[in-house]
Amino acid sequence: MTRIGLLSDTHGFLDPYLFTHFAECDEIWHAGDIGSVKIIDDLRAFKPFRGVFGNIDDRDVTHECPEHQRFDLEGLSIWMTHIGGTPPRYNPIVRPGLIQHSPDLFVCGHSHILKVTRDPKINNLLFINPGAAGKHGFHPVRTVLRFTLDAGRVRDMEVIELGKR
Repeated sequence: MTRIGLLSDTHGFLDPYLFTHFAECDEIWHAGDIGSVKIIDDLRAFKPFRGVFGNIDDRDVTHECPEHQRFDLEGLSIWMTHIGGTPPRYNPIVRPGLIQHSPDLFVCGHSHILKVTRDPKINNLLFINPGAAGKHGFHPVRTVLRFTLDAGRVRDMEVIELGKR
């Protein structure tokens, strides 16, 4: 069993309350548009960290995080990238990979729109976008997700609202 804290689109702002909300998590995942290496360093110092870079991230961040992460955890295949689109309108760059090697979980950011849904057309994968945790963008409320991966299942999905942008 692994508890995950998932955030995206911090754009250089890391809400200090995240450390309280993610205190019981085993790993922190960041789905891109991190904004600075300091955020990566702060999250790595707190918990094991996995992240991908986004379209606003500079060279320092791209040296720390890849564009895509594909990995297995708790019996689930996971693909995390920043610009993934949304079902059924996936990014044309990732769509072939989703169809040919569909993960159990597809995690992305970029849109600043919180969305968790199944895609029955692509092996019933679970699409997860945590919304945006930063203050830059059009989203009215900053959001993150917390959930558990356990023996091939995703459980206890929680939306955490961090307040107004």
